[in-house]
Amino acid sequence: MQVTAAVARSRGEPFSIEELELDEPRDDEVVVRIVAAGVCHTDLFIRDGHYPTPFPSVLGHEGAGVVEAVGRSVRKVRPGDHVALSFGSCGQCGSCQRGRPGYCLDFWGSNFGCARQDGSTTLARGGEPVHGRFFSQSSFATHALATVRNVVKVPEDAPLELLGPLGCGIQTGAGTVLNALKPPPGSTLVVFGCGSVGLSSVMAAPLTGATTIVAVDVNDDRLALAGELGATHTVNPRDGDPVEQVREATGGGGAAFAVEATGLPEVLRQAVDCLSAGGTAAVVGAAPIGAEVALDMSTILALGRTVRGVVEGDSVPDVFIPALIELYRQGRFPFDRLVTFYDFEELNRAADDSEAGRVVKPIVRMPGA
Repeated sequence: MQVTAAVARSRGEPFSIEELELDEPRDDEVVVRIVAAGVCHTDLFIRDGHYPTPFPSVLGHEGAGVVEAVGRSVRKVRPGDHVALSFGSCGQCGSCQRGRPGYCLDFWGSNFGCARQDGSTTLARGGEPVHGRFFSQSSFATHALATVRNVVKVPEDAPLELLGPLGCGIQTGAGTVLNALKPPPGSTLVVFGCGSVGLSSVMAAPLTGATTIVAVDVNDDRLALAGELGATHTVNPRDGDPVEQVREATGGGGAAFAVEATGLPEVLRQAVDCLSAGGTAAVVGAAPIGAEVALDMSTILALGRTVRGVVEGDSVPDVFIPALIELYRQGRFPFDRLVTFYDFEELNRAADDSEAGRVVKPIVRMPGA
């Protein structure tokens, strides 16, 4: 199949729009006509070479579209079904069997390897292999070859062009609060970083009954949006020590829960330092491999603090994505407030606007969608 795709050809270079050949689906694979795809920080992180993902490659991992063909063993979806695409997992390891696919023992290979398990690629240009299967999809293209594990059937009356980011960034932020931290009613929670992940955490917090929700960012426009989406207090580190500002917002005792969504070591230190006794900080933001953080061990010990990582919001996508769609329909999770749409040919502009903080969650719409 001929497809139009955005190719990352070398580290740090803009995406180039090219015509490629997409492989036929194997037994457990699904061909999806992409309607729209979210642009995630991780796509740009990989484009810039911060993880050892091969080039040339087609990125994109927040796709949504319509099933066009399925492999012989696929029963989960059929042609014509509307789907959102999420992360890949093996389905066979202990983590997957326990309902924790975000901690799949083959998570790296299924999402960052950009090849099938046998090493074969799914895309080519005139005989030149092009790496696909990024997050088991590579959805910066008019068609994606996904797997039965990472396609999620969605209601046909849901706004398909809006749903792609539910597959990663939105479910990561919301799931960190709803699935991983689970603040009890009356809790205090602080979110560091008001991008799409952090703001999704802010939107999810009122659903738990948390009563003090603090948003921290250096962008005043994003802080204003956080206030509209559920934050009871906002903190700009440019106005003073953010740890002290968070403590003041929480009545002096600190936050019971913290979400670190920036990937910056110094911000993680702040997230831990502002915890109350027994508090938990969730590490969500992606940092370059080898990034280290210094923590005060005595305060972790004496105050019983916990620091834990959260991948993809501890989500089972087949369960959590439909739940988020229903919350959106009820007006309780208005993630559409984060979105700015672009034409597919404007992908590089969307990426630039995202990195400059001009938009929160870009979504590129495919030609003719």
